[in-house]
Amino acid sequence: MGLERGGVVMVTGAAGFMGSHLCERLAGSGFEVYALDNLSTGRIEGIAHLMGDERFHFVKEDLLNVDRLAGVIGECDMVFHFAANPEVRAALTDSHIDFQQNLMVTHRLLEAVRRSGRAKLMVFASTSTVYGDARVLPTPEDYAPLKPISLYGATKLGCEALIASYAHTFGLKGLVFRFANIVGPRLRHGVIHDFIVKLKADPRRLEILGDGTQAKSYLYIDDCLEGVFTAMEDFKGDFEVYNVGGEDQVNVKAIAEIVAEEMDLKDVEFKFLGGPEGRGWPGDVKAMLLDCGKLKALGWKPKYSGAEAVRLTARQLIWELCPQRT
Repeated sequence: MGLERGGVVMVTGAAGFMGSHLCERLAGSGFEVYALDNLSTGRIEGIAHLMGDERFHFVKEDLLNVDRLAGVIGECDMVFHFAANPEVRAALTDSHIDFQQNLMVTHRLLEAVRRSGRAKLMVFASTSTVYGDARVLPTPEDYAPLKPISLYGATKLGCEALIASYAHTFGLKGLVFRFANIVGPRLRHGVIHDFIVKLKADPRRLEILGDGTQAKSYLYIDDCLEGVFTAMEDFKGDFEVYNVGGEDQVNVKAIAEIVAEEMDLKDVEFKFLGGPEGRGWPGDVKAMLLDCGKLKALGWKPKYSGAEAVRLTARQLIWELCPQRT
C-alpha cells in the first residue's frame, strides 16, 4: 500500500513532538489531515501554523472517548497512531497510565477503525524499549525473546500484538515503527530538554540521572519521518515492523557536554546521581542501538549522526527555551 497523495488521514497525538512534525509533513504533501489531540501534554503551538490550511482540521478529543470520533474516522483512509504517554518514568508513580494511554486507547481505536469500514491502514509509533536489555546490539527486528523492562515498553509491545491480530483477523493493515530516541525542534521531554531547563535554572551545576554511561541511539526528526515515508511507499503486505534509529550511540555525559557547550557555559559541575546498575531510573534501558538494515535496504539512510542530531536539537531548543541567550 503506497502513499496516495491527496488522501484523507488521521493523526493521533497530533500536537505532540513527533505528531506535530508528522502533520506538517502530511499537510505539505497534499493530504487532508484530521489532527487529534487532547492537549494533556501536546502543545497547540506546534500545529498553530497549519490551522489556516482548509485541508487541516484540528479535533480536541481524548481517545478514551473514541466513540465520539466515529464520524472523523469514517472519513479517513489511514490512521497514524502517535498518541501515547510520552514520559517513560511516569509509571513509577502511576502504574495505570501506560495501560490506559497506550494499550486501552489502541484497542478502542482499532475497534473504531474496524467498525468504520473505510480506513485500511494503521501506522503505529512503537519504541525501541520493546527489546528491553537486548543481548544483541545493534538489535534487529527479529530479535527474541522480547522482554521489555518498563511498563511503557510492555504496553507498546502489547499494542503491536493487537495491531497484528487485527490485521490477520479483520483485514486491517498494520505498519509498526520501533523508534530510537527521536529529537528535534519542539521537543519537550527527554534528556536534552531536561538538561537545558536545569542549566537555565543553575548554569554552574547539572544533576544527571544514572552514571552518565547510558548510551543510546538518537535520530533527528527529519531523518525519522523520511524513514517512515520510505517504508510506507514500499509497504504491500498486511503487517510489518521496522526499526528506525541512528547508526551510532551517544552517552548521557556526552549529551551534557554538548548542551553546556551550546549554551556557552564553562566549567559546569556534573553531578551523577547514580541509579540501579547505573541506569537513570528503574526500567531505563542502559544501552540501545537498533539494526536498521531492513529500512536501509529500501534506500533510506539518516543524514545526521547521533551527536549531530543532539547538537542541532540542543541549539534549536536553546533558542526556543532560552531566547535571551540567542
